[in-house]
Amino acid sequence: MKIILISSIILYQKFISPLFGKKCRFYPSCSEYSILAIKKYGLWIGLWKTLLRIIKCNPLNPGGVDYP
Repeated sequence: MKIILISSIILYQKFISPLFGKKCRFYPSCSEYSILAIKKYGLWIGLWKTLLRIIKCNPLNPGGVDYP
């Protein structure tokens, strides 16, 4: 399951993300953060941390460096 999810995120990074341009407030980007979190913490905790990261990505948050 992890491999399928990570593969779909990589496909998103290569084919869909370039259409929207660079707008991420954080480093690493949310999709890269997701891959790192899933590899480090496993599927469910990695997805939870990814969801929290996406919630933080809003105009009220200045962004910055945020590793999982």
